[in-house]
Amino acid sequence: MNTDRLSDLVVGTAGDIAGAFVDPRQGLGKLRSVVTPRALVAVAAGLVVGFLLARSGRRD
Repeated sequence: MNTDRLSDLVVGTAGDIAGAFVDPRQGLGKLRSVVTPRALVAVAAGLVVGFLLARSGRRD
């Protein structure tokens, strides 16, 4: 897996999700066409890693 592309994928998907809140009709249509199972796994993994890092930092 190319890690340079992974960051672009995560940022692009997050932007599409934010766009879906601003203009729901157009945003959801674009979101459906852009989001793939691979992108969902990447975003979910990023959220889990971020949560675990925040949780471990809070314990100190």
